[in-house]
Amino acid sequence: MRIVARKIDGMELPAIEKISQSQQDAPFQILIATLLSARTKDATTLAASTRLFAKAATPQAVSALTVTQIEKLIFPVGFYRNKAVFVRAASKMLMARFGGRVPSTLDELLLLPGVGRKTANLVLILAFQSQTSICVDIHVHRIANRLGWVRTRDPEQTEQELYRVVASRWWPVINLHLVTWGQNVCRPVAPRCGACAISSECRRVGVGRVGRPAASSKRV
Repeated sequence: MRIVARKIDGMELPAIEKISQSQQDAPFQILIATLLSARTKDATTLAASTRLFAKAATPQAVSALTVTQIEKLIFPVGFYRNKAVFVRAASKMLMARFGGRVPSTLDELLLLPGVGRKTANLVLILAFQSQTSICVDIHVHRIANRLGWVRTRDPEQTEQELYRVVASRWWPVINLHLVTWGQNVCRPVAPRCGACAISSECRRVGVGRVGRPAASSKRV
């Protein structure tokens, strides 16, 4: 983890990290952007979130929009019609049940429409600086299995195993480190093993074809 932390310096950050850095006092915007990010490219998530928050940046304002209006603002994120329903319903629940504030516990976050463990844990980490949460998305699930840290079938199992096998000081940053690494080096198909600084520690579970190293993994 220390090696990866050094190597990702200068790489393009995931969209949610960018949003959290610019909206550190806005847990609602971190929550909604995380909802929008599922199965969506980072650039699309960032653009859609920017459009939505320019129109409505609070639970009250989003609740006042129609589902059709939200759809138009967030298109073309993946499953934008379903997400528009979740975004509005979550905003309305925040107003009705939580006084317009994003709750700061896992159990309460999981009550919100469209919010699963990945979203809830990421909100806890980015919006509330939780030191006891691990956010596992598909990148973290894939890389943790590829490295041989865990042998699990789905992200929820991976989350529980990572609590057991990874030192707690790394829990809040596993997602940032491995997502950034997964987008730039340890890709789903044809990972750039030749450019990987931790290849000697990797069991390469499930790796078939290896890709060529990029000319540079740094931002230009």
